[in-house]
Amino acid sequence: MVSSQPSGPTAVTRYGSPVQKAALAVSAVFLLVGVLGFIPGITTNYDTMTFASHHSEALLLGLFNVSILHNIVHLLFGVAGLLLARTFSGARAYLIGGGAVYLVLWLYGLVIDHDSAANFVPLNTADNWLHLFLGLGMIALGVLLSRRVIDANTPLNR
Repeated sequence: MVSSQPSGPTAVTRYGSPVQKAALAVSAVFLLVGVLGFIPGITTNYDTMTFASHHSEALLLGLFNVSILHNIVHLLFGVAGLLLARTFSGARAYLIGGGAVYLVLWLYGLVIDHDSAANFVPLNTADNWLHLFLGLGMIALGVLLSRRVIDANTPLNR
């Protein structure tokens, strides 16, 4: 008997739940930001970019302070999201855990002196606000989109 079903999981079934799709979208944004941070013109003052430290004056979109390390972290965060989005629990952990990491990074950016060696990522005020909104947004997506999973074959009690 010949089956009309495709063999193996498709992108629709692999990332079937809303929380998985959200994690996939967030990880794609991190990958994009990581790549854009290495493109002169999109990143202003590109020639001043350092590996790490507050001495990097490179600004993604002319606003967000970046360095080589900062861009690599975005790329790694994006790859982690792609891998974790393959399962419901992984996607939820990526969004909630990643959101918590970004809230810690926001707090770190608030308490350090931006002109000190402690600002090795580097961070500026625009980064701090972005990290706050990213952290809150990722946690909200992880919590709200994973509140209840209903199997398509399970009847609803009304």
